Amino acid sequence: MAATDSSITPQRAREDRAIYRAIRLLENRMRMPGELMHSPSAVLQFLTLHLAQKEREIFTALWLDAQHRVIVADDLFLGTLTQTTVHPREVLKRALQLNAAAVIFAHNHPSGCAEPSYSDKWLTDVLKRALAVIEVQVLDHVIVAGASTLSFAERGMLDDEQPKAQPETKRRRGRPRKAVQTATA
Repeated sequence: MAATDSSITPQRAREDRAIYRAIRLLENRMRMPGELMHSPSAVLQFLTLHLAQKEREIFTALWLDAQHRVIVADDLFLGTLTQTTVHPREVLKRALQLNAAAVIFAHNHPSGCAEPSYSDKWLTDVLKRALAVIEVQVLDHVIVAGASTLSFAERGMLDDEQPKAQPETKRRRGRPRKAVQTATA
């Protein structure tokens, strides 16, 4: 979007508006139901376009049919600068609503570091195991940090044993939290 800084020339402001409109058009096209995610690079480009400039963490899911065509791209959870609370129950509920066969998860790290935290790894494992019960395959979990991306699938992190213990969190009085948080590395 065009900045309000007085040092921005009218030409630059027009270009910024055109770029913003082009990004919105591309994003809408990739979100169209039936759009085929034909390559890992197409997925990474879409997710980078969608998440790179966000100032807060957003947990997104690309829900896919059996032929890996996009059913819908959902921003499931909105967090803070450093973490997002993800509720596995709600993720499963959405998968069933959409009759999805597969999913690609993504979230951003506004800090600019694409390396996954322990919580990111743990969450991916929890979601993968939970979705397997209803026969929804987790194809990838992508972290977007500015122009940098990290793909769990490309790193072989979906096949490896993931952490089985819940990451330590601050102890709170009262009812324990059931949600899982992703944290910026």
